[in-house]
Amino acid sequence: MSTRHVTQRQDERITCNQPGIGRLVLRRFDPQRDSWERLTQLLHRAYARLASLGLHCASADQAASATRSRALAGDCFVAVCNGRIVGTMTIEGRDGDSLCEHYRLHGVASLQQFGIEPAWQGRGIGRALLAFALRWAAARGFTQLALDVPFPAAHLLAFYRAEGFSLVDVVRFAGRGYDSAVFSKPAASHPLASVRQVSALPCEAGVRAAR
Repeated sequence: MSTRHVTQRQDERITCNQPGIGRLVLRRFDPQRDSWERLTQLLHRAYARLASLGLHCASADQAASATRSRALAGDCFVAVCNGRIVGTMTIEGRDGDSLCEHYRLHGVASLQQFGIEPAWQGRGIGRALLAFALRWAAARGFTQLALDVPFPAAHLLAFYRAEGFSLVDVVRFAGRGYDSAVFSKPAASHPLASVRQVSALPCEAGVRAAR
């Protein structure tokens, strides 16, 4: 049985000033006002480039019900600019059932369903979410934040290396027709510019779901 469940805290919403964008809000996905369908469509657009390269990721075409189940397997956050959700990620705790040995290690949190609207890519939103995820992990006693990307996607490998992540494993996950590069980075109080803590939104409770 997976041991990925992490107790949710009510202190995770920040506002930062992002150069070239302005006010960027990072907050929990709120099922009372956000849409699982729209979040799923965002992921489809974010992963369309990989799909066009023949690298099928679940996020490229999954149903909204799958997005919801996977999001409830951890803590789902969104990046909001000008009132529009432009990015998302789900952070999970240790996965004791993973095929990847690194994900099974105590002290390792992982990043899932990480995507940015194509038109908003290259503006630092992904970096802001990564910094937020590293702070989230460190605040809960995790020592590493890990994620995986298709090994043939050279642009993603270069991006995560530039962000200080190290390649720790190459794994062929079930249902994927390609090898995945597993990256990891020490969790720490990663700086975010002009951070302001504000009260959190209510979040939807759920049970852990399979990867």
